[in-house]
Amino acid sequence: MSRLRSNKVVNQAGTGAPELTYGAVVPGTGTISGAGKVSIGGSITAGSFHGDGSGLSGVGDPSALKDGNNVKVQATATGATVTGDITATNATFSGNLTVNGTTTTIDTAVTSVDSLAVDGNVGIGTTNPTQLLHLSKSSASQILLERTGSNPSQIAIKNEGELLEISQNTDGIILKTGSSPTERLRVTSTGKLEVYKGTSATGKTSGSEAFTVGNGAGNKRFSVYPDGTAVIGGQGTIANNNILLQNDGEAVFGGTGSIKVPVGTTGQRPGSAAAGMFRYNSTEGKFEGYTTEWGEIGGGGGGLTTAAHVANNAVVTLDLTAAVDHKVTATGICTITCTGGTEAQSHTIRIINSGSATVGFSTYFLFPSGNAPVLPSGDGAINLVSFTVNRVGAAGTQLLAGASLNFS
Repeated sequence: MSRLRSNKVVNQAGTGAPELTYGAVVPGTGTISGAGKVSIGGSITAGSFHGDGSGLSGVGDPSALKDGNNVKVQATATGATVTGDITATNATFSGNLTVNGTTTTIDTAVTSVDSLAVDGNVGIGTTNPTQLLHLSKSSASQILLERTGSNPSQIAIKNEGELLEISQNTDGIILKTGSSPTERLRVTSTGKLEVYKGTSATGKTSGSEAFTVGNGAGNKRFSVYPDGTAVIGGQGTIANNNILLQNDGEAVFGGTGSIKVPVGTTGQRPGSAAAGMFRYNSTEGKFEGYTTEWGEIGGGGGGLTTAAHVANNAVVTLDLTAAVDHKVTATGICTITCTGGTEAQSHTIRIINSGSATVGFSTYFLFPSGNAPVLPSGDGAINLVSFTVNRVGAAGTQLLAGASLNFS
């Protein structure tokens, strides 16, 4: 076997490039340079490669990164397609990021993103979301919408063009509905609940109620209309109601039973009475009303006609023809006398002390003992005198028999 040893092999005669036989070694830099081709039948091992690789051939797809024969990253005209997992310590995407997979998990904070589109369910705190947005946490949790600018925080739900908007600002919580949302409900920052529907011009036609309370089967038991009218009972409608509270202050009762008014003793009368008050006095067993003072209102048993008198150190004359029930509010020293009357007719006198009072009777009154009684004089004392007209005498003289007393 012969060997050719030479410091340099050159093409000095003939044509074609010089050829190095298999196993030839170039000492020094370990590089072979030249304008022509180098053909090597085996493998080339190099510490580095210089050039753009545009003339390489037979080395596979330069636009792909493989694991064995499996392509993991494939360059495309607009980017790259990755098959498999991506693990990155720090990654920055200047364009869009599309992830295709059954489950995508992000276990670190995403500090900033312009928009995120997900084709499927999103789970926070769960790897198995069952709805478009599924939130899960083992401890107490909340959803926080924080306003950092001037616009209110808002949640919107849309269904076939109709919107439900819930927003919050310094005025409170506001609920709006409709294709062009209109405010319907407001809970103010002070806790007041306000309900809106239309304007007062909407009136009180059934179906235009602003607020209703019912049993869930379409029956309304209490309704308030935009003009201020309220309906209680029945079907909660204007045509079918038990009580109608009109916006002019009138009340209409549609029942066929009765109305129970406030019941209380004389001592339980309102401390600051006002004209128009009406109640049942359980001490006296009478209905009573207030104008400038409390007075009996006839009814509740006998259809009695009542006359009220106020006496302050004066003589009070009872007209026995005009009334059968008499009330005297007395202050100081007072005397009760009478005129008129019908024989055999029964009467009552209620005497109420307003301050200290000494009350006496004229000689027209005949008492069983023969003498007028001494009545309690303390403030607030109540005395009831019952009698029957015995005879109507000439010149208006009355003789009264069977007088009885009931002291408080």
